[in-house]
Amino acid sequence: MAKRVRVVRMSVEQPLWRALTAYRILTMLYAILLAVFAHGAYDRTWVAVAFLSAMALWTLATLPKVGSAAACTKRFLGADLAVALTGILVTPLADFQAQHVDGPTLPSIWTAGSVLAFAIKGGWRWAAFASSLVAVANLVERAEPSRDTLHNVLLVWVASIAIGYVVEVARASERTLARALEIEAATRERERLARDIHDSVLQVLAMVQRRGAAIGGEAAELGRMAGEQEVALRTLVSSGLVPPTRVSEEASEGAVVRTVEQDDDEPEAPGETDLRALLAPHAGSRVSFAEPGAPVLLAPAAALELAAAVGAALDNVRVHAGEGAQAWILVEDWPDEVIVTVRDDGPGIPEGRLAQAEGEGRLGVALSIRGRLRDLGGTAELISVPGQGTEVELKVPKVSRGKAGSVR
Repeated sequence: MAKRVRVVRMSVEQPLWRALTAYRILTMLYAILLAVFAHGAYDRTWVAVAFLSAMALWTLATLPKVGSAAACTKRFLGADLAVALTGILVTPLADFQAQHVDGPTLPSIWTAGSVLAFAIKGGWRWAAFASSLVAVANLVERAEPSRDTLHNVLLVWVASIAIGYVVEVARASERTLARALEIEAATRERERLARDIHDSVLQVLAMVQRRGAAIGGEAAELGRMAGEQEVALRTLVSSGLVPPTRVSEEASEGAVVRTVEQDDDEPEAPGETDLRALLAPHAGSRVSFAEPGAPVLLAPAAALELAAAVGAALDNVRVHAGEGAQAWILVEDWPDEVIVTVRDDGPGIPEGRLAQAEGEGRLGVALSIRGRLRDLGGTAELISVPGQGTEVELKVPKVSRGKAGSVR
């Protein structure tokens, strides 16, 4: 049996890494242009040229390091922050007057890129650590800190911490969403297995119980045992257990959900399937089948599931309406959907009986009919009046979403 792997990747921080890469390049060019326009004001021009050249080489050489969280290691962050702090502290060597005026440091706003890398990588605590070191370096570089200097230092400190906090919240949201997707996938798989069990094993056990009780003797004992196993199996199917999450958090991709699903026993055929060919075998002396004159084409998976839902509805007719009940199948092919109606002339369903059956673990309507239609993006409506029979209307859109989102 082939397997199908559905992969969902969620990474809200990846765009932040791309933005940081662009920010480092642009602020590097900005710092160089500032130095070019102010070259005449430097006391030691060679200091400015040496540092800015080293900063430019470092920026270009380490661009891959700020491409993702996995590439941005702690060692790189420490070295990058050291370059920024060095640039701030050597500014007075190049321009002594910078200590007494509000002129920019040699790295200028390039320094903020180092702090932002800490924020994106480790959250607000890492951002607070890096921005505090930058603040101390700026205050040391300025022999007489001005109001503008204090304002800029505080702005970088607050902004980096805020960005780090937002990244942490985004990561937590990704994990929550990934967990929800995993639970949804596990629940769908459990419901699919429950439908298969209901359509096969549970039906056989119920038949053995009824026939054994009718025959009597040793067969009655076998029927009683079959009934006990049916109840136990129904309880297991309806227990709602969901396997543990298989969510992984990869630093380079964010939260990743990989759901391994089984293909149907029959390989999915290319093209479309004529629904009439799947429903025609149900026709007989007690089941009338009305179909359009033209093929009713659906995706193979959707046609098989819809036919299985019709089969489940007819099983309910035989079990609950009696062997002598008459049933009708009507197929309608509309431009955007296919409607299949299954009607019988049985005694109908008493009010509240479906809810009671679900409480007892009898999920034929809930899983075999409504569950299948829900997975196909369709609907199943059941109308029953005591004494006037039951009608089940199944609607399936022409473009089913039941197989979407899978990667083989």
